[in-house]
Amino acid sequence: MEHRDGNVLPRLYCIVDAGCFAETPDLTARISVFTRALIEGGATLIQYRNKSGNSRQMVADAREMVRVKQIAELPKCRTAELKTGSESGQRPIANGTRLILNDRPDICLIAGFDGVHVGQDDLSLEAARRIVGNGLWTGVSTHNPEQVAEADRTSADYVAVGPVYATASKANPDPVIGLDGVRRARELTRKPLVAIGGITRKNARAVIDAGADSVAVISDLLNDPRHAVEEFLSMLA
Repeated sequence: MEHRDGNVLPRLYCIVDAGCFAETPDLTARISVFTRALIEGGATLIQYRNKSGNSRQMVADAREMVRVKQIAELPKCRTAELKTGSESGQRPIANGTRLILNDRPDICLIAGFDGVHVGQDDLSLEAARRIVGNGLWTGVSTHNPEQVAEADRTSADYVAVGPVYATASKANPDPVIGLDGVRRARELTRKPLVAIGGITRKNARAVIDAGADSVAVISDLLNDPRHAVEEFLSMLA
């Protein structure tokens, strides 16, 4: 399904969750390597999520992801000309992969991301839109039919719904909605629909068949991320 700007939402929505690398000595470096592997595997939509880090850490991680995106997507002859994200303060030159910042529209702008994603307990979708403007993507999480219907009336570029299956990525997850929840969400919105929560290579096809345009994945990307992305894209083509 297409966004209002004509861009198609990819089947795979990768999420880089800083909590998955909490024990890593250099978090930014680990996220850098992980992001590069996702892009090399073919990922074109990546969200950075950090539920516990401070703003300085989040800015450092996000700027590094922008730098990695630039280097991965531009011809090798241009990479020497690139400054690091923290030095340039400029938006990415290449647009093959979109980077989405979870929760924080301010850091989205500071780091030069392509959009922001908000939850039910975060800043409202329309407030986030006023901060980032109409040129960047905005997405919103929903967990039941009422929230999906409400999100459909906003300016959101896409609606996320879940958790589809049980997930360990949140301390206090909302009730599982199952495939029936995805089908119901599909009935309630014409916006691009992203399903999230416990989705793996074993069940992703069923989620797409239930009506989702894209599946958001966290845990099943952690082991050999490049290969994981390639397999997801192949099976969901």
